[in-house]
Amino acid sequence: MPLSEHEQRQLEQIEQALYREDPKFGRLVRSSDPRVHYKRKLVQSLAGILAGGGLLAAGLVTHRVYLEAAGAAVLLLSLVWAMVSWRRHVARVRPARVKVSQPRAAVPARSQLGWRARLMERMEERWRRRQEGDRRM
Repeated sequence: MPLSEHEQRQLEQIEQALYREDPKFGRLVRSSDPRVHYKRKLVQSLAGILAGGGLLAAGLVTHRVYLEAAGAAVLLLSLVWAMVSWRRHVARVRPARVKVSQPRAAVPARSQLGWRARLMERMEERWRRRQEGDRRM
């Protein structure tokens, strides 16, 4: 459950007070903060994008194919890294919503389901039994 704006501000004030009182512990806590890692990865990927774009432009101006290829590779890898980092960050910040299971009649026949869907159906059924207190599987 996300924090309200007021709670978020209070948490930030507590963190700042903690950092002032014990800087060593503050650095340790901050180093485990996923937001810090995300920002660092974003800056690194932006630097890679700029470097790749520069190499690509230099290759185009000087007519050097190897510079163009290196620039395109660096640019592409940096873009992929930025996207992967962003997706991981979003997954941590906004966890997946819990789906409410459908009634049994609304589930299609087993013959129409693929093997992954059948596996998920079995796992959901086991989870439902655990929540109801039935330990048999």
